[in-house]
Amino acid sequence: MADPVPPSIPAEWSPETVLVHGGTMRSPFGETSETLYLTQSYIYGTAEQAEARFKDEEPGFIYSRFSNPTVAMLEERIRLLEGAEAARATATGMAAVTSALLSYLSAGDHVVAAKALFGSCRYVVEELCPRFGISCTLVDGTDLAAWKKAITPKTKAVFFETPANPTLDLVDIRAVSDLAHAVGALVFVDNVFATPLMQKPLALGADVVVYSATKHIDGQGRCLGGLILCSAQFLKDYLQVFLRQTGPSMSPFNAWVLLKSLETLPVRVRAQCTAAAEIAATLETKPGITRVLYCGSKNHPQAELARKQMSGGGQVVTFEVAGGKAAAFRFLNALKIMKISNNLGDAKSIVTHPATTTHQRLKPEARAELGISDGMIRLSVGLEAPVDLLADLDRGLAAMRAG
Repeated sequence: MADPVPPSIPAEWSPETVLVHGGTMRSPFGETSETLYLTQSYIYGTAEQAEARFKDEEPGFIYSRFSNPTVAMLEERIRLLEGAEAARATATGMAAVTSALLSYLSAGDHVVAAKALFGSCRYVVEELCPRFGISCTLVDGTDLAAWKKAITPKTKAVFFETPANPTLDLVDIRAVSDLAHAVGALVFVDNVFATPLMQKPLALGADVVVYSATKHIDGQGRCLGGLILCSAQFLKDYLQVFLRQTGPSMSPFNAWVLLKSLETLPVRVRAQCTAAAEIAATLETKPGITRVLYCGSKNHPQAELARKQMSGGGQVVTFEVAGGKAAAFRFLNALKIMKISNNLGDAKSIVTHPATTTHQRLKPEARAELGISDGMIRLSVGLEAPVDLLADLDRGLAAMRAG
C-alpha cells in the first residue's frame, strides 16, 4: 500500500530544521502540532477506492497495522534526517532488528556479526537464526582481518553495532561494507549509540540502519519504539510484506511522542555530549578508576576511527572501578542523582552494571572475551548540570573506597 506523500522540504534545510518540520502532514484544521490519529482502520468513499488501495493503485491508508498517518510522519522525518530512501517504524528497537534481519534471511544463509552486541541482538543472531537454518559466525568487530576471514560467498548479511554496548568498541563501517559487498552481502548497522546526528552508516556503505527509538530519540523515558532505514528496493522486496504480515507495529501514540522528541534531539544530544566529555576526562584522573572508555577521548583505543566516522563522542561513558562487583555495587548504591537502570539516552543520567544486567545472559568467559569485567559501569549522561554529576560520582567513589 502506497502511503500519501508528505510535503517536500528544501534540500538546504539543516538537520535541526528538518527535525522540527520534516514529514508534517496537516489536517484541514491546520493544527500546529502533528495530529495524533488513534484509529485502527479507514473509510473509503467507494468500493472502487477500497479496491484501488488494496491493489496499490491509489495512495492512502488501509489499516494501522500496515500504516498510520502519525506513524508515517515519524517515518518521513527520520528518513529525511538519515538520508535514506525509505523508513519504517516498529514497536521496539528489537522489533526493528529482528524484522530487518528475518525479512531478508532464509534457511541456508550465513550471517557474520560482531561479538560485541547488545544481549538481545546477540540472541537473535546466535540462537534464534540457527533455529531457522541460518548459520552465524561471530567475530571481533574491531579486527578487519577477522571480518575478511569470516565473510564467504555464502554470507548473506553482516550485522554490527558501532559504538558497541557497553565497551564502545568501533567497527570500520566503510571497510566492512566493502568486504561484504564484494560477495553480495548486505550490511546491517545498529546506530543507537552514535544517534543519527553523529554517524551516517548509509553514507559509509551500510545498506540497512536500525535504531531503538526508545533511547535518545525519545530521550525522556516515556515510550518504546524502533526504526528501520533502508533502500526503496529493500523495502519493496523484503521488509514491507514482512511488517504487514507479522505486525510489529508502532503505536500511533508512541509515534506522536517520538515526533515531539525529535524536535529537541539536537539540543539534548549536544548538551549530553559536552557533559560526557567533561565527565570522561575527569574520571581519568580519579584514583580507583582503572579504565575509562569514551569515543570522544584521545585515549580511546580506536580514537582515529572515531574521528573518521563520527562527528561527536556520544553521551555514554564506560569505566571500570578497582575491586570488582562488590566495589561497583558500593559505588552504584551511593549515588543520589544518577539512577540505576538499564536504559540510555535519557534526560536523566543512568548507570548500569552490564555484567549483572544487560549482558548477564553471557557466560563469564564470553563477557571476559568482550572486556566486560565485574568492575565495569556504563554511564549514560543526562541533562543535569555537570557539576552536580561530578559531585555524585565523587560520592560513589568515596563509598567504593570506604568499603
